[in-house]
Amino acid sequence: MKRVVVTGMGAITPIGLNTEEFWESLKVGKTGFGEITQFDTTEFKVKVAASVKGFEGKNYMDVKSARRMELFCQYAVAAAKEAMQQSGIDMENEDPYRVGCAIGSGVGSLQAMEREHKKLLEKGPGRINPLLVPLMITNMAAGNVSIQFGLKGKSINVVTACATGTHSIGEAFRTIQAGDADVMVAGGTESSITPIGIGGFTALTALSSSNDPARCSIPFDKDRSGFVMGEGAGVVVLEELEHAKKRGANILAEVVGYGATSDAFHITSPAEDGMGAAVAMKNAVKDAGISIEDVEYINAHGTSTHHNDLFETRAIKLAFEDHAYEMKINSTKSMIGHLLGAAGAVEVIACILQLNHNYIHQTVGLQESEEELDLDYMKGKGMEKEFNYALTNSLGFGGHNASLLLKKFKE
Repeated sequence: MKRVVVTGMGAITPIGLNTEEFWESLKVGKTGFGEITQFDTTEFKVKVAASVKGFEGKNYMDVKSARRMELFCQYAVAAAKEAMQQSGIDMENEDPYRVGCAIGSGVGSLQAMEREHKKLLEKGPGRINPLLVPLMITNMAAGNVSIQFGLKGKSINVVTACATGTHSIGEAFRTIQAGDADVMVAGGTESSITPIGIGGFTALTALSSSNDPARCSIPFDKDRSGFVMGEGAGVVVLEELEHAKKRGANILAEVVGYGATSDAFHITSPAEDGMGAAVAMKNAVKDAGISIEDVEYINAHGTSTHHNDLFETRAIKLAFEDHAYEMKINSTKSMIGHLLGAAGAVEVIACILQLNHNYIHQTVGLQESEEELDLDYMKGKGMEKEFNYALTNSLGFGGHNASLLLKKFKE
């Protein structure tokens, strides 16, 4: 199987509009939580989210293109632009049919659906925007990125709720391993801070009951009460090793393992014993051909819901046995909330940044865990630590589990 490396990264997040800003914020424990400003929350229980600030599509693409994209697509194009620029890939020197795209969104554009549904009710079906469908559907993130950058290879949209970003990168990894592409632009994107998005997740009792920005997203804390809705995009450029070396690319990390399973248990709750997620982690480690003791750090799914944090902890113990107590575990969602389909991709970028800087960020807001949550969740502060492998987990509604194993690049 071919070796696959990361040569570019791009991020649009609630704590930074590029990877450098994102990294500086992660280091200091900056959070992106605040009052929802996208709509009037007077009648809503939940009034806090992790919004992207200061983003303007016209800064990343021409105005006409931006007008024909909903926000989730604009985020994807912006993140892909940064990743492509960092990678140094010149499409004029590439066979475009060997450069593909795997960018997913869990939801697509709720904004377009809400806006046009209102027109339907108030003015009738004849007033619906002819572009509603291509504005709304989830695959348009991959479609628009492919169009913007001339990517004519495999173009796919993996949709597995909160595991979308991780699965997208994992499937892109497999595509290159199998020889179906030389380069894949991969990741996830989401923008769901809307009335129906917030209202729907509130009705499901999935969102945090706290409207205090300092105590709303507190993964692994005994007082956690749900996740905080975030938004943004994460995109990486994956490349076959020899292809990257031939053009003199700067290699940021290597993807060495991918595991994917299904709990086949419940539409919203992870399996209580954690076995599905544990097998995904074990498969990623097996894929890399290393031992469980080689993995020193996990970027947890860590949503701040009661069930996820408890059952993910059980899964880590099942997968890593006694070694689980030697590992460092953190949750990036403690700073950016839950980006749904973009979460896993942004967290892959967080892993690579930490690997390259020999630093593991803290789980912000974590004060005290209940008895069963007895692993090292990076409470209180981050730490400088040299490590070679980072494992990242994503668990999606429907029982979708995905784990990716990243490694510092060595010849």
